Amino acid sequence: MSGGSEMTEDYRARVRAWLAGNAPGPVAGLPPAEQLSEAKRFQAALYAAGFAGIAWPEEAGGQGLGTAEQQVFAEEAAAYELPTYPFIVNMGMCGPTLVDLGTPEQKRRHLPKLLSGEEIWCQLFSEPGAGSDVASLQARAVRDEDGWVVNGQKVWTTNAQWADFGALLARTDPDVPKHAGLTMFIVDMHAPGVTVRPLKDMSGKAPFNEVYLDDVRIPADAVIGEVGRGWQAAITMLGHERVSIGSARPSRGSALGFEAVLGLARRQGVTDVPAHRERLAGLYAHERALELFNARMRQEIQAGHPPGARGSVAKLAGALQLRRAIEAAGELAGAGAIAWEPGDRHGDDLALGINSAPASSIAGGTNEVQRSIIGERILGLPKEPQVDRDVPFRELKVGTQRTEDAR
Repeated sequence: MSGGSEMTEDYRARVRAWLAGNAPGPVAGLPPAEQLSEAKRFQAALYAAGFAGIAWPEEAGGQGLGTAEQQVFAEEAAAYELPTYPFIVNMGMCGPTLVDLGTPEQKRRHLPKLLSGEEIWCQLFSEPGAGSDVASLQARAVRDEDGWVVNGQKVWTTNAQWADFGALLARTDPDVPKHAGLTMFIVDMHAPGVTVRPLKDMSGKAPFNEVYLDDVRIPADAVIGEVGRGWQAAITMLGHERVSIGSARPSRGSALGFEAVLGLARRQGVTDVPAHRERLAGLYAHERALELFNARMRQEIQAGHPPGARGSVAKLAGALQLRRAIEAAGELAGAGAIAWEPGDRHGDDLALGINSAPASSIAGGTNEVQRSIIGERILGLPKEPQVDRDVPFRELKVGTQRTEDAR
C-alpha cells in the first residue's frame, strides 16, 4: 500500500470514529426550531473537529486537505442522516464564491462563521419573471452616498427562512445589455425591508421562499467581485452550485439512492427477476459513474482547473440519475408508491423522495439549459439565436413588467 493510501485510510478511520461518537440521530421528527438548533450544533462540532471545509484552502478557513479526504468523509457520512441541510448553500455555493471573489475583509468576516454554521446563507437570483433567463432580473440596486438601495422580489430561495445573509444579484445599470448591468451583493437578511415568505411544494414541505426587498440598504463594501460584473460572479456561483448539486451523494436514508432501491426490491422479493436485476444493475452503474466523474472534477478543481461548463454535465447527470431511480422505485413499489399503510416509514420516505425529486431538474438551471450549455461550450455547437444580447435592458420587454416599469 502506498504512503498516500495509508494516510487516506488513517483519515477514514478518524472520520469513522468521530462520526460514530458524534453523529446525531434523525432530526426529521423534531419541531423546526429544534431541527435548526441541532443542525447548528452539529455543524459547529464538524468545524471544531476539522471536518468542515476539508478541501478549502487554509487561508479561507478550511483544512487545506485534498479531494481524497473530502471523498472519504462523504463516503462515511453517507451511512448517517446528518442534519447538514441548512448549510448546503453555505458549503456548495456562497462559500466557494467568496473564496474565489471575496475581498480579504469579506473572507475574514464571513468564511469562518459560514463554515462553523454560525451564519446561514441563501442565494437570491431567481425572480417571478427571471428563472432560466436569470439575466432578465429586475431587482434594482441604486447607488447613493452611503452605499446602495435595493428594491425587488426574489423567488424559489432555498433556506431563506433561516438565512442570516444572502448573495443577491441585482441590476445596477439598465442602460446597458442585460448581462452587463448586474452586480452581486452581500445582503443582511435581517435588515429592515427584507421580508421572507415560505412557499409550500407538493411534498407538503416549504423548502423554498419568496423574498421581498423594499428600500433595503446595502453598504458600499458589500459588493462581491466588481460593480457591473455580477453576471461573471453569477457564472462562478452557478458553476459551484451545479457541481454541488450534481455531486451530492445520497445518504443511506435517501429513498432514491441505489441502496434504498435495492432494499425495496428485496422487500418485494423480486431481486431474482431478470428485468428488475437489469434495472438495478443500470442504476448502480450510473450512480457509481457519477461518483467517479465528480471525484475527478473535485481533483481538478483543487489542482486549479475550474470545471467550467462541465459542472453542467454533473448537474444534468445527477438529475437524470434521480429520474432513473424514480422509475425503478415506482416500478418496484407499484401501488405502494402512491398508497401505503399508516406508519409505513418506507412508504412515507418513497413518496417524499418521488415528490421532491423533480426539483433536481429545475434547481440550478433546468435540464434544457444544461444541455444548451454542454452543446455550446463543450461540444462546440452553434449558439442559439439571442436577439437581445446587444440591446440596452431598459428597451426590453421582459418578465412580469412592461418596458416603462423597468425604467
